Amino acid sequence: MSDTTAVQVEELRKRFGEVRALDGIDLAVPKGTVIGLLGPNGAGKTTLVRVLATLLDADSGRASVLGFDVATQPFSVRRRIGLAGQFAAVDELQTGHENLVMVGRLYGLSRGDARARATEVLRRFDLADVADQRAGTYSGGMRRRLDLAATLVGRPSVIFLDEPSTGLDPRSRSGLWEQVDELRSEGTTILLTTQYLDEADELADRIAVIDHGRIVAEGTTEELKGRVGGQRIVVRVADDSRVPAARDALAPLSQDGPPELAPYGVVSLPVFDPATAADALRALDARDVRIAGLELRRPTLDDVF
Repeated sequence: MSDTTAVQVEELRKRFGEVRALDGIDLAVPKGTVIGLLGPNGAGKTTLVRVLATLLDADSGRASVLGFDVATQPFSVRRRIGLAGQFAAVDELQTGHENLVMVGRLYGLSRGDARARATEVLRRFDLADVADQRAGTYSGGMRRRLDLAATLVGRPSVIFLDEPSTGLDPRSRSGLWEQVDELRSEGTTILLTTQYLDEADELADRIAVIDHGRIVAEGTTEELKGRVGGQRIVVRVADDSRVPAARDALAPLSQDGPPELAPYGVVSLPVFDPATAADALRALDARDVRIAGLELRRPTLDDVF
């Protein structure tokens, strides 16, 4: 494992009965970066996080965090990581401050240090005003923020965030993004699973797409978007009955398969030369296809996914 690598995964496998949750995963996460794990439900994202967080044993393969083997050195791994699972894990009978003090004590902080750290982290997540209220009185979004705050109490070098935006309102979600950016700037390594493609696009330095327990694509957002095609011409046809004619007119210009149809009279096609847009207008005019709009846009992570 390189000194610049925070998380290393080699040929990791895990089965649940006949289901191959992890089927030979290989992954390397550089220190101080954010990697986004994308994939459909059941793809293996949470299983991978649980193995890396020492909550689940793999059947075979090897995984290490900051050079410590997750199978043979679990306590060394746990001292250096933070984890926020899919559901907020807070004690609703304790106040927000008491929850974080408890976490600090579990990390081995003295009572005074744990209290000071809890106050600091609560302020960071905009929870200082409710620090002395029972967590059971918090809204769902506030409990989620408290759970995320708990991951930072021990100042972990590596943080696993499993769908952290679940249950957050837009303002809280934006605040989470700011926190992730700050943590990255401080040198923290973050592995993020998410169902929100815009979140991965915004936060991740690299993205790994998992399906059926295997990584099927990996790269920066720009690299992955580049695999879909350079750009796309998106045409909105004025008369839905003329969509077949529009598709036929544009077919010779498409550079990666036939034009795609979408609802509401939309036809799109991948192109590599922006000048193709002018050719598209001429081809549609030659077929007497009136359009309500035409735009040239870059691929999105939705296209990649």
